[in-house]
Amino acid sequence: MPKSLSDAQARNAKPKSKPYKIADGEGLFLLIMPSGSKYWRLKYHFAGKEKVLALGVYPEISLTDARDRRSQARKVLAAGKDPGEAKKEAKRISVANNANSFEVVAREWFENRKHEWAQSSKRTKLVYLENHLLSKIGHRPIAEINAPDVLAMLREIEGRGTLDTARRVMQMCGQIFMYAIATGRAERNPVPDLRGALKTPLVKHHSFLQAADLPAFLKKLDSYDGSLQTKLALRLLLFTCVA
Repeated sequence: MPKSLSDAQARNAKPKSKPYKIADGEGLFLLIMPSGSKYWRLKYHFAGKEKVLALGVYPEISLTDARDRRSQARKVLAAGKDPGEAKKEAKRISVANNANSFEVVAREWFENRKHEWAQSSKRTKLVYLENHLLSKIGHRPIAEINAPDVLAMLREIEGRGTLDTARRVMQMCGQIFMYAIATGRAERNPVPDLRGALKTPLVKHHSFLQAADLPAFLKKLDSYDGSLQTKLALRLLLFTCVA
């Protein structure tokens, strides 16, 4: 195919008092505006009508890129579809995916639940959300995220030796997916599929009072100057414990 437009011509094209075109072939042309802006356009026919498709701005979109986009548009035409409508549909899907990204849904879930949590718990959950979940899968459409995607993210946390954090992040992730299902932005929750996939944290048992320790404990409890509720609760436990 003869190439009637060179990159040098596109680069050196000067603005005039009115918009004008420099053709490249097969409908592709560069539109030069009086302001000096240059736009790639593709003229084509669909259903008996002449149409024009925007292909980008020069020089951000080079001559080679514009020709590639022309080729892609002609393939769409050859398939019996309108390239202009296909572009609009692709943009609509992109906007919908961004609106339904994991991050958008997760932050909405957080805002709807944060009134239920203590301040310290709220801060911890936000750290889990931003440092682990959003940094890895936040940009993804939530409906497209599957169990292997979630597991890969959790494996990174496990790899740092923070097994309990991995389990807590997994639980939070499951809650976010349940919220997405309830609000019509996902059809299933992949987190239950991960049951048994994570390492189980070792349980650390705390020491307990022996009978010989009680006198010293009660003496310290009498002198405890903290919350009265805590003091009374400990005494109640002593009265109601089962030997």
